[in-house]
Amino acid sequence: MPNVLLRSVLGLAVLWTVFAGGLPAASAGSCAGGADALFQVSTIDALLAGVYDGAMSLEALTRHGDFGLGTFDALDGEMVVLDGVVYQVRVDGSVQVMPGAATTPLACVTCFSQDASLHLDTVAGFEDLCRQITAGLPGLNRFYAVRISGSFSGVTTRSVPRQVKPYPPLAEAAKQQAVFELGAAQGTVVGFYSPAYVQKIGVPGYHLHFLDAAKARGGHLLDISGKNLTVSLDALDGFVLTLPDTPAFQQVNLSGDRSAELTRVEKK
Repeated sequence: MPNVLLRSVLGLAVLWTVFAGGLPAASAGSCAGGADALFQVSTIDALLAGVYDGAMSLEALTRHGDFGLGTFDALDGEMVVLDGVVYQVRVDGSVQVMPGAATTPLACVTCFSQDASLHLDTVAGFEDLCRQITAGLPGLNRFYAVRISGSFSGVTTRSVPRQVKPYPPLAEAAKQQAVFELGAAQGTVVGFYSPAYVQKIGVPGYHLHFLDAAKARGGHLLDISGKNLTVSLDALDGFVLTLPDTPAFQQVNLSGDRSAELTRVEKK
């Protein structure tokens, strides 16, 4: 069973913010001041619909957070943002540090500052991990950044290849994914818990990526197991959304229910 220590935090403030061309970038080094919100570029339903054109540079993105995940222009691999560095896990399994001029069609970042600590004796898989973290949360209606560092007995990840126009929906693009059975690995799980009410905007529940200690392997987390794991949580006080100022985003039909597609691409 998880044990949790949680300090008092401010009440949840949700900010739905839309600016053509994105939000004004925060000043460099803003994480030193502890900006305690989830900052998101675009919506998950737009990505599911095939809106893959980069909408914000990584230089601008990391002014809003030093910890997070996402993808890259044309859906080119999986993004891990750790300690302010943006890593790309490519479909061939290689990992590289990305330049600030590269762009993202969807990403989530925050300035990570630990508010809670969970000790997990044994984790038997992805769903077990999520269940145990959820059991230790004080409530399910706010956002949490999730960071797990340690030695894992088994890790399975995936990445997707760069797409070409006309872009297919994400459920089709994901059929080209590469799955990596990393086995026993040391590294860091990076991601977020989002409440159920973010459906169509973000990923309800847990969205987690992985990067190994050597910064050589990783990807979107599909499965994980281990013992004596420590989960660090950052309870977030706000949510800031900026929308792409692109023709593809303006014209895409986002009226339907894509929850079944999201489930397939997140857990497959």
